[in-house]
Amino acid sequence: MNERNWTEYRLAKESGLSQSTIANMYKRNTVPSVATLEAICKAFCISLSQFFADGQEAIVLDEEQREMLDIWNTLNREQKAALLGLLKAM
Repeated sequence: MNERNWTEYRLAKESGLSQSTIANMYKRNTVPSVATLEAICKAFCISLSQFFADGQEAIVLDEEQREMLDIWNTLNREQKAALLGLLKAM
């Protein structure tokens, strides 16, 4: 939040979580559920693995890149191989 100059309200709005949920994590030091953490990561355009990557710079994806990854995740093994072949040919 500090890096983006976001308030608790802004994070709540971007993540779809309630402001009280965000505030409780900070003020009461509560541990978020996996679903809450996923929503926060989505708001920041990072994956859970990026969130937990210690000491490494997080890669921020734009909407187009996120859309491509979402589509990739719906493909079967053969479709992924075909798409990789196409991309490499380009």
